[in-house]
Amino acid sequence: MLAIAMILDAALGEPDWLWSRLTHPAVLLGRLVDWLDRGLNRGTARRAKGVAATALLVAVGWAVGATIAWLPDFGLLEIACAAILLAQRSLVDHVRDVADAMRRSTAEGRDAVARIVGRDTRDMDPPQIARAAIESGAENLSDGVIAPAFWFAVAGLPGMLAYKAVSTADSMIGYRTPRHEAFGWAAARLDDVLNWIPARLTAGLILLANGAIRHAHRVPNDARQHRSPNAGWPEAAIAPVLGVALAGPRSYDGEMRDFPWVNPTGRRDPGAAEIEHACSALWRAWGAGLMLAVLLAVLGLA
Repeated sequence: MLAIAMILDAALGEPDWLWSRLTHPAVLLGRLVDWLDRGLNRGTARRAKGVAATALLVAVGWAVGATIAWLPDFGLLEIACAAILLAQRSLVDHVRDVADAMRRSTAEGRDAVARIVGRDTRDMDPPQIARAAIESGAENLSDGVIAPAFWFAVAGLPGMLAYKAVSTADSMIGYRTPRHEAFGWAAARLDDVLNWIPARLTAGLILLANGAIRHAHRVPNDARQHRSPNAGWPEAAIAPVLGVALAGPRSYDGEMRDFPWVNPTGRRDPGAAEIEHACSALWRAWGAGLMLAVLLAVLGLA
């Protein structure tokens, strides 16, 4: 079922004709997170309330997934739901859109990359735009494809939906801001735990699929330079594949922050061509993941 779902996602992506008429499950999860945030994130004991909210999100995701998996439809609905919750095609399309926009103008490149990153984009130069797009692609290969696929392999659709619920919560409330530092603590920490194995698996797939295993010894050290315990792994893997340096200084909320470089000996002036190469590398890593899913199916492990 996982292999079929991965192929369906790769072939169809996120068709506008469907999601212009129906509400995407990720949007429904987002609405639930927002409702919990508005209802519980107030007064005292906000961390405890955040723990309860996160537990509820996991329970809802698991219950919905278990109900769908229980239906006597020969797994067709389960496969369809899994395909919807994967994001390979849409991920690569959005990253490639940045390369296309950069070729037209720097201003259009900034507008395109602003749709997929949370950092300030107004004053980005072309290399900063390219680095942001490549980093987003690598990180979201882990968060949006390999991690949900991993949890489907481990615990079926219930595990996949529970993971997506936590991931959605982390993206909305898992920030160290005055409003969310306490309430979003549980979602952020649980997201770190659930992504620990998938992030490292993603790095391995990127290196393996792109003939870059010789760089494996460098990845752990570069990954530790990242502020996230997981996001640095796929970024540290794709950087030497492309021969570029990633991360480095960038601006958030008007403040320039001096983050260390990942693969610091790589080129620091990537452009649209490197984004295209990154898209190809992401597809090859996806292909390696698909082969792994097929192997697990043959062995009867998923």
